Amino acid sequence: MSNRPWLRHYPAEVPPTCDYPDHNLAEFLVRTAERNPNHTALEFMGASMSYGTLLDAVYRYANAMISLGLRKGDRVAVMLPNCPQAVIAYYGSMLAGGVVVMTNPLYMPRELEHQLNDAGARFIVTLDLLVGRVRQATEGTPMERIIVTSVSDYLPFPKNLLYPIKAKKDGTPLPKLDFGDTQLLRFTKLLREALSDPCRVPVQSRTDLALIQYTGGTTGFAKGVMLTHRNMIANTIQAHHWNYRNKGSKDKYLAALPFFHVFGMTVLLNQGVRVGATLYLMPRFEINAVLKAIQKHRLTLFPGAPTMYVALINHPDVSKYDLSSIDVCISGAAALPLEVQERFEKLTGGKLIEGYGLTEAAPVTHANNIWELRKAGSVGIPIPDTEARIVHPESGEDVEPGDIGEVIVRGPQVMAGYWRRPEETAKTLKDGWLYTGDLARMDSDGFFYILDRRKDLIIAGGFNIYPREVEEVLFEHPDIEEAIVAGVNDPYRGETVKAYIVLKSGASEDPEALKQWCKERLAVYKVPRIYEFRSSLPKTLVGKVLRRKLLEEEQEREQTTNGEPTSGK
Repeated sequence: MSNRPWLRHYPAEVPPTCDYPDHNLAEFLVRTAERNPNHTALEFMGASMSYGTLLDAVYRYANAMISLGLRKGDRVAVMLPNCPQAVIAYYGSMLAGGVVVMTNPLYMPRELEHQLNDAGARFIVTLDLLVGRVRQATEGTPMERIIVTSVSDYLPFPKNLLYPIKAKKDGTPLPKLDFGDTQLLRFTKLLREALSDPCRVPVQSRTDLALIQYTGGTTGFAKGVMLTHRNMIANTIQAHHWNYRNKGSKDKYLAALPFFHVFGMTVLLNQGVRVGATLYLMPRFEINAVLKAIQKHRLTLFPGAPTMYVALINHPDVSKYDLSSIDVCISGAAALPLEVQERFEKLTGGKLIEGYGLTEAAPVTHANNIWELRKAGSVGIPIPDTEARIVHPESGEDVEPGDIGEVIVRGPQVMAGYWRRPEETAKTLKDGWLYTGDLARMDSDGFFYILDRRKDLIIAGGFNIYPREVEEVLFEHPDIEEAIVAGVNDPYRGETVKAYIVLKSGASEDPEALKQWCKERLAVYKVPRIYEFRSSLPKTLVGKVLRRKLLEEEQEREQTTNGEPTSGK
C-alpha cells in the first residue's frame, strides 16, 4: 500500500486486480450475440441492427477476407467514420486473424502513404469518395484490394440498400468507380456472397496483435503502436469495472467519439459490445444532432473530449433539451477544465469525470472515481492492475509526493512496442515501464495531476510554465468559450506565453481585461503577454486542440516578417 496509496480510495465494488480471458478481442461480440441475439447493437441514421445480425455480417466479412487471401497477421486498414461497416470490418478482420489499422478518413494522401506503407497493409476498407485519395497514396505500392462502401450502404444486412448519392455537398460529382477493376470490391456484394459460417482464426492473446494504432504524429511521422488482443481486452475490462454502476445491456452509448481513435475504440466500441449495450453511431460530432439524439433516444453514456462538452454547455438552446438520461461521461484526449465539468454536471445531472491515458496504453491508465472521492484538476488514480510512478526526467529516480516529474506506468494494457521501431521501443519501454513523456505530480493520496507534455513545457526567463495551469484560469473567465496557450519565441525571455482565445457569442475582444484577470490569479511570469482572438481552434476529429498546428502558424508568420515575432492582438 505504501507505494500504491491510491488503493485506499478504490470503491468497494472495484477490484484492484482482474481476470483477463485469453481469446480474440472480437470474442466479446461473439459471446454477446450468442447471449442476446435480438437486442439492438447499433443505431445509425434511423436504422438499427441487432447483435445477431451484426455477428452474421462479421462472420460473412471474415470468411470473405480469408477467401481473398488474408492470412493471419496480415494488416487490414479501415478508413471509415463511425458507421456499421466500420464495426463489421473491425471485428471481422480480427476474427479472420488480421491486424487492424484504424485510419482517419480525413487523412490526405501524404499521411495515408506513410501509414499504409509503414504498416504494410494489403487491404483497405473505405468510402467510395475516398478511393481516389487511397489510390494516390498507394501509387508506389498498390493496395491488393480496396473494399468500397458508401454512406448509403447501411442497415439491415445482408440486404443491399444502396441508392445513388449524386454529389458531394460542394456540388462536385462523386468519382465513378469501375467494379470490373479487380482491385475494387463492393462491400455489400462481398458480404452477400460470403459464407455466414462461424469464423474464428485462433490467436494467442498475449502475443498476437489486434491493432497497429498510429499515434498523432505531432512531431515528425506517426509511429505504429502494437496493441495485442490482451492489451485491448484488459483495458476494456478495467474500464468496465471502473464504471461499476453501469446498466449493462440497458445502457445506450452516444458514439460520437471516432472509433479510429483508441479512446473511442476502448470506452465506446469494445466496452459497449462486451456488455451488450446499444451504440448510437454518429459519423461526426455535430452539436445540434447530439442534443436531439440524447433527448430522443435517452442516451446514458457519453464518452468524449473536452471540446464536445464545451460545445454542449455553451449551446444557446441547451436549456430546451432534456439531458437527464445522461449517467456518466468520461473525458479524455485533452485536459478537462473544472469550469466545464461543473457546468456540465449541473446541466445534465450526470457525472463527468476526467481520465488519462495514451495510445501506448490502449489507452486508459488513470481515472477519477465516478461516485466517490475525486479531486479538482486531477486525472484521478490508476485503474485496476495499473502501477504508476513519478520519476525525475533525467535520473529516472522516484521523486517525492508533490514534486514534478515524468509519469511512467505499467500494466496489462501497455503496448508490445512500436511497429518496426526497436530503438524507439527501447527508449519508451524500460523493464516493463512505459515512459509517457508527460510531466505530472502525485499527491499523498495517490491522485495524479498531469501538467503537460514535456515538449509543451514553456520556459520563460528560466521559469517553468505549465500550459494547463494557465488554461484553467482562462476557462474560468465568463467570456471565454475555448482557450489554449503555447510558448512563442521571445528575444529576451527565450519564450513567452501566448493565449489563443475563442470568445462566447456577444463577448468583446479585450486583451487588457484578460491580462488583468490572469494577473489576479497567476504569478506574473505565467500571465500571457500575447492574446489572439479566433473564431475557432484547429482540432483533430476527436476534438483535441492542435497546439502544434498553432505553433507551426507562428513559425510561418515569423518567416514572413524576417524572423521577428508577431505581437498578435
